[in-house]
Amino acid sequence: MYGFSEKASASSSTAEAAAPALLAWYDRHRRVLPWRALPGVAADPYAVWLSEIMLQQTTVGAVKAYFLAFLERWPAVGLLAAAPTEEVMKQWAGLGYYSRARNLHACAKVVADDYGGVFPDREETLLRLPGVGPYTAAAIAAIAFGRRAVVVDGNVERVISRLFAIEEPLPAAKPLIKAKADLLTPRLRPGDYAQAMMDLGATICTPRKPACALCPLRPACMAAASNEAETFPRKTPKTERPARSGAAFFIRRADGAVLVRSRPPKGLLGGMTEIPGTPWTADFDVSAALRDAPLATSYRKLMQTVEHAFTHFALTLFVFAAEVPQKTKAPDGCRWVSAETLDGEAFPSLMRKVISVARQNGV
Repeated sequence: MYGFSEKASASSSTAEAAAPALLAWYDRHRRVLPWRALPGVAADPYAVWLSEIMLQQTTVGAVKAYFLAFLERWPAVGLLAAAPTEEVMKQWAGLGYYSRARNLHACAKVVADDYGGVFPDREETLLRLPGVGPYTAAAIAAIAFGRRAVVVDGNVERVISRLFAIEEPLPAAKPLIKAKADLLTPRLRPGDYAQAMMDLGATICTPRKPACALCPLRPACMAAASNEAETFPRKTPKTERPARSGAAFFIRRADGAVLVRSRPPKGLLGGMTEIPGTPWTADFDVSAALRDAPLATSYRKLMQTVEHAFTHFALTLFVFAAEVPQKTKAPDGCRWVSAETLDGEAFPSLMRKVISVARQNGV
């Protein structure tokens, strides 16, 4: 049907047949996404860039509402560039991986100031922009500008690993996967092809229980031929995530205002708003936590802890709560935020968990 040989192989005939088969499938089954141009309509580079930054290590479902909110508030890159950093961070709050938000804003400024508000259309130039790595540069070049570029995300890695039954485990297999992806990438409709590969991985060639019977690439898939698709890609066993602990001090003033502070602009959760707390360490001593409390007052330790997983460590926060008089001044580096505006602060999800625990305990 698609010109594949009966016996699955990694031959040039596979490469020649894969793109037409995949594009034919995509034309019938493409996902409708808010950042994706309709058939026959030119893609908006700003929308493509914004979505690709948001989608880094984040699911489509989680990104949709944030993308639409950003686009409604800042419909052009110049408007985003002119926005105050704290407003961008607030709009991003809850989406995670906050360095992306800082890089997003920095990139918007570069595009507005150095490129007249027009995104560059070549990978090598896109790579010079803040927050734009090899995958993102390739995706923008292909999808927004129709450049032939090898676009490899997690979905594409899975498809290629199965198609060629690549035994080498990730992440060591990445160069080979990209080489095989390059072999398949067409010169015609490279943007549609890139999105088709992503859609295939997201809807058919899924991590568990892939729907091989519905896959347009099945005739050429070596993993499907051996009934081993679900075992690919091979992965190096993960090391155990180290544990850290700390304390958070939820302090409410008599008028309902809550004490907060901003984290340093660089580093983990950089620039975000947080409930004051202790450093997060592997040898944290909860009995000595009050030595780092921002105010000298009477605290009660809440029974419920906050658990949160970062990329490189797992965190447990003990929550201490206190109520102080209305005239209490904020210590250096902190500020009071009214109860009415608290939820609008640029809190990461970790800190929203802390606030939720405090509220559940009547603080």
